[in-house]
Amino acid sequence: MQEGLRYVKIDMENHCKDKDFEVCAIKIYLDTKCTCIIAIYRAPTGNFELFISKLDTILRKLYTATTEYLICGDININYLVANDRKVQLEALLKTCNLTSVVNFPTHTHKLSAMAIDNIFIDISKMGNYSICPIINGLSDHDAQPITLHSFNQRPPPKKYMLIRKINEHTINDFLNKLSCEFSTDHVDKMYNSFLDSYLKFFYSSFSPKRIHVNKKPTIGLL
Repeated sequence: MQEGLRYVKIDMENHCKDKDFEVCAIKIYLDTKCTCIIAIYRAPTGNFELFISKLDTILRKLYTATTEYLICGDININYLVANDRKVQLEALLKTCNLTSVVNFPTHTHKLSAMAIDNIFIDISKMGNYSICPIINGLSDHDAQPITLHSFNQRPPPKKYMLIRKINEHTINDFLNKLSCEFSTDHVDKMYNSFLDSYLKFFYSSFSPKRIHVNKKPTIGLL
């Protein structure tokens, strides 16, 4: 995880079932934005009805109107051809306004090419994106990196700090005010009064000034 990125792991252990529905999730906080990334796997022999049921359960559990969602993983449903499982999954994901963005083969076996790995996003919020396959040579599944160019990220709040302008001019002003107010004897006899006046002149000569701290955050999403 990128250093400085705020995130919270979501416990999905109770929802996992080997081969049927394997899932992990994380919430990432970017300033005022919250994005939930859910990674899922369904084996080719997994129970599809159980997969749909469990996905529906976690979407209901995690969904909030102020959170953006990205679902990715190997779901073993071919999105290059029309089929009933694709229709059922799309109908469920539409309830959260999530749409498939993988429209190219991700798995090639002998003479067949299928898109069984997928990424689902809300294109109304993350519409400016680019995605392409990467053949990594380590698996019979290609990787699908996605870049979200416009993440609707609100600008970070401006940060300020207070400084005092201390230079030759302000120091002379400060010393002049002190010399006009006190004599040495007066300082020795009336320390408390001197301290009060000292602070008054200090704040007058070196008045605080608020300045903007121009520090841009570094954000990365893979």
